Amino acid sequence: MVHMAKRDLSSVNWQNSLAGTSLDAAGLIALADLDTIARRTALLGSASFTDALVICPGIHRQQKASDLSKAELPPTGSLTNGYIFRIENQATVAYLQSIGITGQLVTLGVEKLQKRSWYHLWAHLIGPGKSLVSFALILVAILSTIGSVTLLILIEDWWGVSILFTLIVARFLNISLIRWRTMPNWHGVLEPGMNGDLLVLLSQDRWVRMQGSVDALKAVTSGRWLSDMTFLERSLEAIATVLVYLSAVLASNATQSGKMLLIILLLGSVGLLGISNQQQEALYMRGHIVRLKGKPKMYARRLDLAKELIKETKRHDWAVGLGMVKGEEYGERSAPVTL
Repeated sequence: MVHMAKRDLSSVNWQNSLAGTSLDAAGLIALADLDTIARRTALLGSASFTDALVICPGIHRQQKASDLSKAELPPTGSLTNGYIFRIENQATVAYLQSIGITGQLVTLGVEKLQKRSWYHLWAHLIGPGKSLVSFALILVAILSTIGSVTLLILIEDWWGVSILFTLIVARFLNISLIRWRTMPNWHGVLEPGMNGDLLVLLSQDRWVRMQGSVDALKAVTSGRWLSDMTFLERSLEAIATVLVYLSAVLASNATQSGKMLLIILLLGSVGLLGISNQQQEALYMRGHIVRLKGKPKMYARRLDLAKELIKETKRHDWAVGLGMVKGEEYGERSAPVTL
């Protein structure tokens, strides 16, 4: 009896303590400028509709996914034909930055994903090629949102229900915009049966080699990733952003339990999504997958890398074009190199 009385007293004290704590600013967590959602968008090359049930801070930042590359346009040389160009696909650049290691050459393989009916269903609803661990984490986040809505309905916290549905609608609008902006666009002329080999020079002396068919390499490096928004799309983005801010304003009307539930959901979901992003080691872009191939190789200096690849490819024009070696060393006149 004494033990039960102490337990009841501690429960009452906890409830009183919670009741005396102000959580009116709980909705402000949704306004945190985190790039977790944007980074997931870049890794998947698009967005899946089931992500509308993954509610976490940064919903209003999803259209800024193209900023993850920090406006870097890395010079790239083709080891097979000597052409020099820049990669302007922001998602690809952001991925290369994330896997690049200073002073080391990282090799990537680029492949086309098989077109099967089950894959298209998976890609549209869940997201392409997601690992089992990553999928499990996203599933937990989705179930957490569904469970939170259910609990809010059971305790009749209609303000809390309205806030979550407002965030879900904002999430859905942003996902729809991303899918519209990633519609297929120009990637140059198809070159079936041709293989390519690219060397990408990133900032901070990070070097990445990309190998695969020419068409696969074009799909992930050429053209644009996200198209510029039209007036209608900008209007929808504005509506989605206002909805996120509106949810933060309305959060003060929820019950104390509802506010606590909202805080737990937002913080828990962003943690799950962040871990999921970390588990997603590959990049998915326009029906293609980019992933690590072998282990990184360290070089004492960039010149050693250039000479080794020149010996392997039996051509030096790409190295001269990238400014890695002097043309005079090969009986040519060095042209000005703009990096």
